[in-house]
Amino acid sequence: MAKDTPQDHAAPQARASWWGRLKEGLRRSSSGLSTGISDLFTKRKLDAATLDDFEDLLLRSDLGVDTATRITREIASGRYGRDLDPDAVRGILVDEIEAILAPVALPLDVEPERKPFVILMVGVNGSGKTTTIGKLGAKLKSQGRKVMLAAGDTFRAAAIEQLKLWGERIGTPVIARQQGADAAGLVFEALATAREQGADVLLVDTAGRLQNRAELMGELEKMLRSIKKVDPSAPHAVLLVLDATVGQNALSQVEIFAKTAGVTGLVMTKLDGTARGGILVAIAGKFKLPIHLIGVGEALDDLEPFSARDFARALVGME
Repeated sequence: MAKDTPQDHAAPQARASWWGRLKEGLRRSSSGLSTGISDLFTKRKLDAATLDDFEDLLLRSDLGVDTATRITREIASGRYGRDLDPDAVRGILVDEIEAILAPVALPLDVEPERKPFVILMVGVNGSGKTTTIGKLGAKLKSQGRKVMLAAGDTFRAAAIEQLKLWGERIGTPVIARQQGADAAGLVFEALATAREQGADVLLVDTAGRLQNRAELMGELEKMLRSIKKVDPSAPHAVLLVLDATVGQNALSQVEIFAKTAGVTGLVMTKLDGTARGGILVAIAGKFKLPIHLIGVGEALDDLEPFSARDFARALVGME
């Protein structure tokens, strides 16, 4: 019997709804938060000690200092000395998290007049860049766009082969060279080819650079210059792929890549494998960068547009 394809696994009739998968994916993140709220606010009046414990709970949930302070202040407002129902606290928390996330929950706008629309994918090794490219390519192709992939991670033969495999799976051409080839030359060729063949979107993979490796970040800058030789307006989007499991380290990744690569938006992956999903709230509050997509699994349809309300409810454990 032939092997199942990713499309087989992603068949809608065999899959839970996106909301169900998001809620389940964030269960490790939400369980500690929801249980902590029940422990703190069941049969206990709101006093200074409760507020301190609540703020600590938010900090342990990776929501960040600014967010924790803001939400604790909101909980305290007009409620000091009163009994608070845990569900009421959860409701306030959802509203406050949504208020932080809503301004940055923006769809990825692929402008048809920019052809090809060049999307550069950046991030550290293991963040899920190549897999995200495959999923995003499939999504764009399903919208009727002609998509091309570029294997710009020329440092690792495995990355080149993985992208070629994704190209086969989703029926999309891949521009690639051998391991060790000049990445800047590769993207120059890929963009020229995409233009010649009338591609609507070019998705460019890059090597998984550690944000503290100056020479590797310099190589990324070289790739950017090479792209601009073909199209001065490109890249039209620079998406930083973040692994939710790294927690607070994601903050430094955003800071460094934003300075070096001119990041225009974020994709958060592996939310189903961590108790640190709250880090997305901390990132939103600090950097105000658009969050376009989130991933909660390995199947093709496990990458979806980011919804502030749905994420807030799932993170807090609301039905």
